[in-house]
Amino acid sequence: QVQLVESGGGLVQAGGSLILSCAASGSMLSIATMAWYRQAPGKQRELVALITRDYSTNYADSAKGRFTISRDNAKNTVILEMKSLKPEDTAVYYCNINRVGMNFWGKGTLVTVSS
Repeated sequence: QVQLVESGGGLVQAGGSLILSCAASGSMLSIATMAWYRQAPGKQRELVALITRDYSTNYADSAKGRFTISRDNAKNTVILEMKSLKPEDTAVYYCNINRVGMNFWGKGTLVTVSS
């Protein structure tokens, strides 16, 4: 019912910036909570940033001050702006939608931050 496609990943040097985009299709997306997760090699998937239907946001401590999550309901997109990237930000980043208690995931986009 819900499909998510991430884009914008790639290779960037430490200190650089990158913008990730998630294009969503489906119904009732405007009431859904949208989020970005990431999974680094050998580690558990973790929440990076979250934005609610009311545009409230939450960030992982590691992302605070560097990452910004936003949403555009008219375009059914959720954006993650990343700056001052660090090698430890290297991971596959996943778009997530929670709608009426159900979770939907994109296939992920790889972000690699070089030293």
